[in-house]
Amino acid sequence: MKILTILALLVPILSGIALLIARPQNRTKRNHYVMLTVCVSAVFVLGTALASALNGPEAAYLHVADLSDKLVIAFRPDGVSLVFGCIIGVLWPVTTVYAFSYMEHESRENMFFGFFLITFGVVAGIAYSANFFTLYLCYEFMTLVTLPLVMHEMDGKARAAGKKYVLYSMTGAALVFICLMYFLRYADTLAFTYGGILNMDKVKGHEKELMTVFVLGFFGFGVKAAIFPFHRWLPAASVAPTPVTALLHAVAVVKSGAFAVMRLVYFGFGCEFLRGTWAQYVVLAASAFTVMFGSAMSLRMPHLKRRLAYSTVSNLSYILVAFASMSPVGLAGGLLHMVFHAVIKISLFFCAGAMLHHNKLEYVYDMEGLSKKMPVTCGVFLIASLALMGVPPLGGFLSKWTIGTAAAGNMHWAGYLGAASLIVSAILTTLYMLSAAVRFYFPLKDAPAQPEHIHEADRLMTGPLVFLMVLLLALSLCSAPLSAWIGGLV
Repeated sequence: MKILTILALLVPILSGIALLIARPQNRTKRNHYVMLTVCVSAVFVLGTALASALNGPEAAYLHVADLSDKLVIAFRPDGVSLVFGCIIGVLWPVTTVYAFSYMEHESRENMFFGFFLITFGVVAGIAYSANFFTLYLCYEFMTLVTLPLVMHEMDGKARAAGKKYVLYSMTGAALVFICLMYFLRYADTLAFTYGGILNMDKVKGHEKELMTVFVLGFFGFGVKAAIFPFHRWLPAASVAPTPVTALLHAVAVVKSGAFAVMRLVYFGFGCEFLRGTWAQYVVLAASAFTVMFGSAMSLRMPHLKRRLAYSTVSNLSYILVAFASMSPVGLAGGLLHMVFHAVIKISLFFCAGAMLHHNKLEYVYDMEGLSKKMPVTCGVFLIASLALMGVPPLGGFLSKWTIGTAAAGNMHWAGYLGAASLIVSAILTTLYMLSAAVRFYFPLKDAPAQPEHIHEADRLMTGPLVFLMVLLLALSLCSAPLSAWIGGLV
């Protein structure tokens, strides 16, 4: 089964490098090559997850190299890896189909799809890393390979967004590096171990110091998860092409940040060491504040993509609140919200991209009565909005309920703040999502009719939208067994 792990990592990376070198001129053949690579890679990613689920993590364990007794490059998909791996394997092919239409009239398509493929393999590496050293390497490599995607337009805004992205990412990398150095000193291994890897005999007498290091590591990984005050790179990155922003906000970068935070809490320092300490209170309070801050900022944004970007800031901290609750329920709730938020947010960004790409509609106030011209796109946007708000029986409700239960279960002020932040955010989410969706169906009386040239997106865009809605509804109807499966993994 190790061959599946090798192929899941190498096929997209090597194929992306080959595309950057070859630079094919025939667009049709290039798209066929990219689609085949993505589908094959997705099969290997999902196959690795399935092999690990059926035969145990050791069946898919891949040892690459020993740099020292603790610095080992290895991959080992465990239970929590399966969740992230399935998100990647299912949503990347959908994004690829959408990108073919969106990028048709863009420049430097070979460069875009080359780094697009490489990113696929790198994110799979984050999902299936066996230890903190491998995770750190893949995590930082992801910054390098996603930077050309963020700066794809290469205009002033794209360059500024790229600089901000690198600056924030480097800050986070420095904080995580400090954490890694302390692991080398106070842990016997860097391999992920549920419950933590710290050697308590070595830790004795250094507890306060290590709690400070944990907070630094939490915010270091939290940079990619857009935790306040390290969130500014994410709205700025919305200048990138919509397939990129969809991946950034739903699948790749931000989910990698949340996933890494989960590893740090549950598989690094351990809940028993952190629970009930000032360190837990700090990260839980910071996550709760970001939940409310992101929702409040979304309400202020008339630009649709920036509104969705700040919504991502908020919803990523839902996941951080769950993980900062430091309980099995919090872990299950965070992973469950990773799944539902990925499908919901990629759907919303695809809708925004269709409105922008085909009809140059960027601002909410320009979308009065749009449902008559773009019924599929507006319908998907409405359903995804209701799911993001947490309207039952759509999946967002169950994940938010589980997170709120985990936060309140801490029985201290930070936990209650976390639970309260979800309630406040739910109200704000209703306001900023419905204020957009309602315009599509109930325009103001004095609003001008949409111009004749406004039309529905093509099949390469509407097809993925319909698929995502079917997937969201299916997951929502099966949310109970999905929650039970994720709970069984942890």
